[in-house]
Amino acid sequence: MAAPSRRTCTFLRTHLGQFLCYRASSQQNSLESDKASVEILSIPRKKTWSKEAVLEALALTVNKDPTAYAYQFQDDPYLSPRSSTDFKLFSLSQASGRAAAKFFVNNHSKFFTKDFAEPPIPCLMPETVAPHLEEVTEEALRERVQLRKVTAAVELYDQLLQTGTAISMETTHQLLDLICFYGDRDPAPEGGPQTEDTEASAEGRQMNKPSLRQASALKSSWKENNNAERIFKLLPERDSHSYCTLIRGMVKHGAPSKAFSLYTDLLNNRLVADVHTFNSLLLAASEVRDGHNDKWDLICDLLKQMNQQKVQPNLQTFNAVLKALKHCGHLARAHALQTISEMKALGIAPSLASYHHLLAVFYKASQNTDILQEVLSELMGRSLECRDPDDVHFFSQAMRICLENKDLDLAYNVQSLVEVGENWRLLGDSSKQNIYYGRFFTLLCMMEHVDVVLKWYHCLVPSLYYPRPQGLMDLLQALDTDNRLEMLPSVWKDIRSLAHDNKADLVEELLTLMAREQHAPEVQERFARCALEIKGVFDGDTGRSGPVWSTSSLSSITCLLLRGNRSQQAWDVLQLFRCKNRVPPEGLLEEFLLVCHDEKLPQRAVELVQFSATFCLAVTQKLARSVLADFDLTEEQRTLLSDLEMSAEPCD
Repeated sequence: MAAPSRRTCTFLRTHLGQFLCYRASSQQNSLESDKASVEILSIPRKKTWSKEAVLEALALTVNKDPTAYAYQFQDDPYLSPRSSTDFKLFSLSQASGRAAAKFFVNNHSKFFTKDFAEPPIPCLMPETVAPHLEEVTEEALRERVQLRKVTAAVELYDQLLQTGTAISMETTHQLLDLICFYGDRDPAPEGGPQTEDTEASAEGRQMNKPSLRQASALKSSWKENNNAERIFKLLPERDSHSYCTLIRGMVKHGAPSKAFSLYTDLLNNRLVADVHTFNSLLLAASEVRDGHNDKWDLICDLLKQMNQQKVQPNLQTFNAVLKALKHCGHLARAHALQTISEMKALGIAPSLASYHHLLAVFYKASQNTDILQEVLSELMGRSLECRDPDDVHFFSQAMRICLENKDLDLAYNVQSLVEVGENWRLLGDSSKQNIYYGRFFTLLCMMEHVDVVLKWYHCLVPSLYYPRPQGLMDLLQALDTDNRLEMLPSVWKDIRSLAHDNKADLVEELLTLMAREQHAPEVQERFARCALEIKGVFDGDTGRSGPVWSTSSLSSITCLLLRGNRSQQAWDVLQLFRCKNRVPPEGLLEEFLLVCHDEKLPQRAVELVQFSATFCLAVTQKLARSVLADFDLTEEQRTLLSDLEMSAEPCD
């Protein structure tokens, strides 16, 4: 191969030097960039995932099925509730079954000697409910306190005192806490047999609602000189914990006056109450004073004493003040907003219970939605959590305000807040949830277009809402308002599935809407099939007692069968007027005669006149003349009709 020329060598040396310089600078820049990246990025050695991370990721891949039943019933399709009554029955049955199983496992754990759970689940294992220590010692007393054996713990405490055994203050505090929490009686065992008191209280709930004085008497279960007071008096040294425990027990079990008297003793002994005791006293302030000003003065005194004793308030403190303000009349509005502002100034965010009490104060006085709009503007888009037992009352109350004011836009805002995150959990139990959605659906039926109503109806039923008869009545009125009566047969299917087909008012309203006017032949055919199903319900073909036949129901079903070209079945229903001792409307007989004329049934027309004559109706003569003029009759039929025409007079 020939050697390269001088020109070529010069060219290569020049460009090779440039390339090496470029490569060196590129490597230097790359090293500096990598060094900068290393300084910026910090890669963790291990990523910690929550235990529910996989389930949460899977949950994001599916949407809620509005046609599915509640999740707790999806394991057994044969027990899927189809009505609010079934939902309550099945829910109570499940809870009763779990409680019975827990009672048997805990009280007869000797039958469960083998444990195959891998890994073991402590909450599903048998609990220790029987004491193991039989000797009279302080350890045995603590064991009975831990097992919540109130009576046994008190008896052992007395035995220890009789033997002269010194009991530590810590154990005495635990015993007092147990007695005051349960009101000096043993808690009812889960799933165990009902006592006479439980049965009596259940029977009392079935009776009429007691008056306010009776309800207050029933609520008070704190007995004079009970074991808690007796043990408290036996203490050689009464500290703040003992006073506070007894005060909270008195308030909880309906003895607020005694609680305030004991609180006075606490102050006289120069002791300090804790925040939970002040919260209990604030709740009871409205029960020990009569006048509005006196109630508020007592609340202010308690708050001042908290400040003097340097007791830091918490959320429940301000919620107790707001709850007590509902009983302070005209003073409530002036101090409720001030209480909310004080909460925020101390860095305590109001909970839904705070806003629930605020709505109760302002809406009761003004009857407008201004306060609710301000609350929603503050809460909109936030994911909430339960921080107070009364939080579950907010959404139901807010929707009630929207319904009373017929404010649909505000109701949509409330529903939007419910749909944020897991805020739906704050709707409360199934009964409160059903009340909330019932009010929302009623407002939709009143104010919204029927297509939107039906969209919400299919989204809510049956996964979230089991309509009551009034809710279905509202749906019927919405369909009537927008002239969508052709959908009534599908509503009837839902009425049957929801077990409301025995509600006479609802069924008769449905029949009245279907029979009110003439529709297209295909619609009338569907109405006729629906009428036959309703007739079966009235006759008791479903295996359970149905509604009682009325003149309106008989007339509507007969009319629907006639318009659906079912004249023979309509005639059979017409005969029920005589069996049920009901008088048929004259317009129904005239419409029946037109059907007989169209179908050329002279014999049926003659029988119709005879049927009218048995009730001595004024329309009998008119029917007889029409049959004589418009039908091809035999001499015998003409003679019969002439006699009926001559003798037809209204009966007395």
